[in-house]
Amino acid sequence: MWTAEIDLTSVPIQCGFVNYEIRAFEPTDFEQLWRLDQACFPPGIAYARGELLSFIRRRNAFTLVARRDLGDKSRGEASDIAGFIVAESARLQKGHVITIDVRAEDRRHGLGGRLMKEAEDRVRERGCHEVVLEAAVDNQAALSFYKRQGYFLVKTIPRYYTTGVDAFVLKKELPSSFRTS
Repeated sequence: MWTAEIDLTSVPIQCGFVNYEIRAFEPTDFEQLWRLDQACFPPGIAYARGELLSFIRRRNAFTLVARRDLGDKSRGEASDIAGFIVAESARLQKGHVITIDVRAEDRRHGLGGRLMKEAEDRVRERGCHEVVLEAAVDNQAALSFYKRQGYFLVKTIPRYYTTGVDAFVLKKELPSSFRTS
């Protein structure tokens, strides 16, 4: 099912000096998302085409796509997709980030943090009180990023990836959107 439950036609954001818009996934995005996932992760950690598609199509999943503002046509790139996140509201009021991918040249502009915040907001709206994710134990850049986002280590899953690399399970408690006086 390709329909999005999220009313997110286009949310413009500025990260550093670069403008992006975050919007819901469209089926025509898939090939670019898969190629981006292949570029962001090594073989055995990057998703196979069918695997990524199955995550995007999960019943309680959503995919947010970040597009670079193409006001500056000088880049001349075929893809304006700078990043994406696939997440879901899972059982027991837990959100789950399945993957987050940001194009190398679009990193360090705050885009990954913005995608994470958008996903966390959506799982919170769906009644989740925490978010979990898995990261390869040897992916120091990702682990540093998640730490900055407020995630902490819960456990290690031995040989999680097909390469035999272990994964850390990380978690973040989501503050309630309701405040009492």
